Amino acid sequence: MTASRYLARTCVWTLLGCLALVVLYPLVWMALNGFKTNSELFGNPFALPTQWGLQHFVDAWQRGVSDYLATSLFVTVVSTVTTSLVSAWAAYGLTRLRVPLEGPLTAVVLAGLMLAPTVALIPLVQMFQRLGLYNSVWALVILYTAFRIPFTTFLIRSYMVSIPQDIDEAASIDGASHAYTFWRIILPLCKPIMASVVILHVLFAWNEYLFAMIFTSGAGSQTLPVGLTNLMARHGTDYPVVFAGMTIAAVPMVVLFFAGQRWFIRGLADGIGK
Repeated sequence: MTASRYLARTCVWTLLGCLALVVLYPLVWMALNGFKTNSELFGNPFALPTQWGLQHFVDAWQRGVSDYLATSLFVTVVSTVTTSLVSAWAAYGLTRLRVPLEGPLTAVVLAGLMLAPTVALIPLVQMFQRLGLYNSVWALVILYTAFRIPFTTFLIRSYMVSIPQDIDEAASIDGASHAYTFWRIILPLCKPIMASVVILHVLFAWNEYLFAMIFTSGAGSQTLPVGLTNLMARHGTDYPVVFAGMTIAAVPMVVLFFAGQRWFIRGLADGIGK
């Protein structure tokens, strides 16, 4: 290895190390503060805890984080499944079938990307109140699904375009229906982009705050972002408990991203690149 290549590789690894430190340090600092007492936190916020008990995490769990976590899990899982399946079906129809007015339909779907959620808040509140869905987890499931379908359809469609049409023709010659071709052939080939859209939607639904704040109230229907805000308002002087609750909320997303990062990067690179 020449000196220039060695220097370039050293600079790259140094830059990546600095970026990793910038990203990971706040998470580590937040988790460590969940083990401290208030006096330790204010006395030396950057020091290690003197004791490593889990009492603050237990207190946060008992003060409502368990209910908020269960609600977030339900809303995230249901909305992720519905969004992914509906978007995959829509992308399949737009790319593999002869649909009348395919061009305008594609434009309408992509136009949904330009709709700002804040513009529709007032009519949405009135609509969900009339439907009896206001202040329920189903309101969030419907909203998260509706507002993410255009973006998710766009990603899956970009990936499906790269799959040769010969596969569909071969399946049709063998007598396969469109439904069979979709479920057993096309969808398995789209695993990388499906993993990407699942991770993106989970991150959105898990951290979304505006809809969760406006359309829900009470521990039984509030998600983690709103619940942690209420926890901070009620126990603002007990900062270690607040940090413990924030750590509990962050752990599932960190684990999910590191577990699926290979599929996530591959799906986005293949889909957008093509």
